[in-house]
Amino acid sequence: METKLKIVVFGAFGAGKTTLVRTLDPASRHIEANCAGGTTTVGLDFGRMRHNECTIHLYGTPGQERFEFAREIIAKGMDGAVLLVDVTVPVDDFTRDLAHSLHAARVPYVVFLNKCDGAGADPCAFMALFVTEEVRTISARDPVQCRDALLQFAGTLNPRTTSRAG
Repeated sequence: METKLKIVVFGAFGAGKTTLVRTLDPASRHIEANCAGGTTTVGLDFGRMRHNECTIHLYGTPGQERFEFAREIIAKGMDGAVLLVDVTVPVDDFTRDLAHSLHAARVPYVVFLNKCDGAGADPCAFMALFVTEEVRTISARDPVQCRDALLQFAGTLNPRTTSRAG
């Protein structure tokens, strides 16, 4: 028997969601558009990783408020969520709303504080904002940190069991 998890990554524009998914799965797929300063996710990011007999499906969501409809579609059937937060900028209402929505929906989630080594980073201030949730400091560019943090969170979830077709 094989198990599967669907984990959705939420966060504001520029938090590092695409980077996190790419770090966890270098063969991941992305629906992006050009914008000032580079690209931005306008559909989703999708990646997979395997751990033991479990396949973890990762979905990164767009970070702009106008893509609420896409986040709702992507979130359907999720087993858990990651709220990715850029600690080099003040927390915004969008991030607070995402945390509130996940909490209200009773979705198991973890907060990953990203860019802790960046200029102006203040991870301690953000930890105080998320005292009721599990909070981990990561660098979305560090494959070992990302994998360890995600697998630790995934270990707290209840994966779905599927029979393996031969």
